[in-house]
Amino acid sequence: MNPRLLEIRKRKEEIRAALNGNEKVDLKTLQEELRSLDAEQKDLEEREKVAQSITLGNVPENVQQRQNPAAAARPAQGLDSEEYRKAFMAYALRGTPIPAEFRSDAVASTADAGALIPPTTLNRVIEKVRTYGNILPLVTRTAYKSGLAIPTSDVKPVATWVAEGAGSDKQKKVLGTITFSHFKLRCAVAVTLEAEYMTLSAFEDVLVNNVSEAMAVALEEAIIKGNGTGQPTGIIHDLSKGQTLNVASLSLETLVKAEAALPQAYEAGSVWVMTKSTWMQFVGMTDSAGQPIARVNVGINGVPERNLLGRDVKLCDYLTDFSSTLTKTDVFAFIYRMKDYVLNTNYNVAMKVYEDNETDDIIRKSIMVVDGKPVDFNSLVLLTGNKTA
Repeated sequence: MNPRLLEIRKRKEEIRAALNGNEKVDLKTLQEELRSLDAEQKDLEEREKVAQSITLGNVPENVQQRQNPAAAARPAQGLDSEEYRKAFMAYALRGTPIPAEFRSDAVASTADAGALIPPTTLNRVIEKVRTYGNILPLVTRTAYKSGLAIPTSDVKPVATWVAEGAGSDKQKKVLGTITFSHFKLRCAVAVTLEAEYMTLSAFEDVLVNNVSEAMAVALEEAIIKGNGTGQPTGIIHDLSKGQTLNVASLSLETLVKAEAALPQAYEAGSVWVMTKSTWMQFVGMTDSAGQPIARVNVGINGVPERNLLGRDVKLCDYLTDFSSTLTKTDVFAFIYRMKDYVLNTNYNVAMKVYEDNETDDIIRKSIMVVDGKPVDFNSLVLLTGNKTA
């Protein structure tokens, strides 16, 4: 806080004490001094507020930021220009066709794409999608062209000790391949936007929030349990992969067996994934020393960080809650090293606007081309029920 503000507030307290006291005071002089202090305090507080806003990147309308002259001299071109951004807003709000000069660039490769989201806005969508949720930020992201066979290593070479003068066996690094398909992730939302009163910045804020949240949720669910048909292949889609433990009841022994099944080479980076309901069933359990096996710490920005026997826990809504009636095909939790899941997308997001003839709602449909699949199952430990289906 500005030191002068502290002085002003201290002086006001002194004046208040004088007015409340029994000693004679010059009332007119004190009133004039108070008016002067009030004006100075208001000015200092406003200046402090403006300074804090600039520090946070939220510059008030009446404050001008200094710009790099070179950057200011280069106006945005093509889909990044303000003209296209405004044209895209008109298209999204009112269905106004994109001008002809932008059409050659604006049409995406998918058949039902109406216009590409401007790069300036798309970068914000990408940034938010990548950081949204608990699972999505942990996976490996690539941008390969769909249909290409990408080599992956099936084994890792190891070093061996050899006697003096002897040679070592040559290790052949066996390569497999993974091919990404061309799936369309699409979210259609009927949202009422007050077109007449919405500014470009407000429109882009709404668009970023709606598109990023909807697509991030869909991506996370596919990463966990996608079936590979028209969508990415999920980690738990093929129950023959990894190791499976059939569980009748939750206990410390459940966690010990799961940890024992995880290869030591995959310890680092592997996390638990389960629902909050399943997690809460571990809360209150203790080990032989009376220490809780489930712990919660306060992380960055106050977000809880959970762990079981020291291993991070990521919560999701895409698994079954544990109960004693689950069958051997019902996965309620698993351990996996998330970087071994590859999500492939070029992050080009297109939008199409149309009217629902039955409801008369204006539908805004966003499309992203994406695929994903696990490339290594060695860290996968599945926990299922023990009933026979």
